[in-house]
Amino acid sequence: MLKKSALEKILSEGLSEIWKVLTPDEKHLIAENFVIRTFQKNRVIYAENEEPCYLWCLLRGKVKLYKDGFGGRGQILRLYRPIQYFGYRAYFAGEPYVSSAAAFEQSVIGSVPMTVVEQLINNNRELAWFFIRELSRHLGGSDTKIVSLTQKHIRGRLAEALMLMRDNYGYEDDGKTLKIYMAREDIANLSNMTTSNAIRTLSAFAQERIITIDGRRIKIMDEDALRNISKFG
Repeated sequence: MLKKSALEKILSEGLSEIWKVLTPDEKHLIAENFVIRTFQKNRVIYAENEEPCYLWCLLRGKVKLYKDGFGGRGQILRLYRPIQYFGYRAYFAGEPYVSSAAAFEQSVIGSVPMTVVEQLINNNRELAWFFIRELSRHLGGSDTKIVSLTQKHIRGRLAEALMLMRDNYGYEDDGKTLKIYMAREDIANLSNMTTSNAIRTLSAFAQERIITIDGRRIKIMDEDALRNISKFG
């Protein structure tokens, strides 16, 4: 069991945006109900059609939000990085999960029961506004993604996916290698294309010296060119 000081440090850092708007009594309530879990690579955190029970906060690692489509083909809807919250929209909507979440790599995730979150929101207007802003940002991002997936050509969609990976997770110490190693199928699912099209387009980018590929390691050699392809797709 974590010492009180260690738990408070994790909460103040991991839940920083929420933590700063809570009263001492509210912080105590969160601390009493906060549970830390470790999920191994590809482990499902929650699945579509399950009842939502927790506010999840990614403390370390990488998580994907995804939905299974027709013919077994999946679509990655969102990538989460530390420190981001997820899994609460369905509870607010009063419905089961409409998508699933899984760990991309070994991930450490904190959870708070949504019943506790609801209790806090009922008495803390600043916390209510925090979730309103979060949901509004996600809605705006979803609107933008719909346009991208329906109007951009394959090159534009793949370039956008690579830039999303870069913006979310950054580079390794060399300043070029993406700090996430995704299977071709996952890149395809993020870009709304078949795996074969993703492989061909990645190869084309490599031939144009925009990127280099070494297994799952992707180096972005010409970020400006990739952003232009993503923008004008």
